[in-house]
Amino acid sequence: MKIIDLSKPIQYNKSDPWFMRVKIKHKPHKKAKWLIRILGLPFKLFPKDFIGWADDSIQKMGVHATTHIDAPWHYSPTTNGKKSKTIDEIPLDWCYGEGLVIDMKHKADFDPITVADIQGFLSKNKLNIVPEMIVLIKTGRDIYNGTKDFHKIGTGMSAEATEWLIDQGIKVMGIDSWGWDLPLPYMMKKAKETGNPELFWEAHLVGKNKEYCHMEQLVNLDALPYSGFKIAVFPLKIVGASAAPARVVALLG
Repeated sequence: MKIIDLSKPIQYNKSDPWFMRVKIKHKPHKKAKWLIRILGLPFKLFPKDFIGWADDSIQKMGVHATTHIDAPWHYSPTTNGKKSKTIDEIPLDWCYGEGLVIDMKHKADFDPITVADIQGFLSKNKLNIVPEMIVLIKTGRDIYNGTKDFHKIGTGMSAEATEWLIDQGIKVMGIDSWGWDLPLPYMMKKAKETGNPELFWEAHLVGKNKEYCHMEQLVNLDALPYSGFKIAVFPLKIVGASAAPARVVALLG
């Protein structure tokens, strides 16, 4: 079996936008020796070759800062009139299944992905969507992940395309762009220009009425075939959270 990592490394990167920066403190082995000494064990009773243990702490990391999966709670406090699921309430059955890549690399920045785009791709490549698949939207914008303009560029899903996937029985879907919708600064700009509030975050807000989860900031989708693989996307079990980082992997063979 071949395993392909689809997750961004979690590390400090000064080129990330300020709201995405992660801060991790790495503690060297030798500091643990002094902790054990303070707790009461004399140095003479330490194992002969004991150096100490390394330790690390995440001092700052938003749950949306790296490769992650959003829960329905992120989109709205209710889904179809009922309390939305937080990330710890997501059924694990949703998080493992047959994978399918939909290649939208040809889409220009700010040109939304439509139902016709998806159906045309499936027809051309003789592919079918089956309920409970995990669908991955490949835009190629992961090459900009880790740059200061990552969140400002790319395509994104339309509300209609998102709803169409849900109606095919898809509970989990993902994208290699910064977000599921068109870029946030672009959406804000167009909403201000047109005065149309329906333009802002339209794909996310499908989740107010139809339950689903999406992943953002996937990487390495070029390493996958369009079909014939499994996807595992198990989020950290953060109680009450709107999302969680996940180590997303594809399993081939």
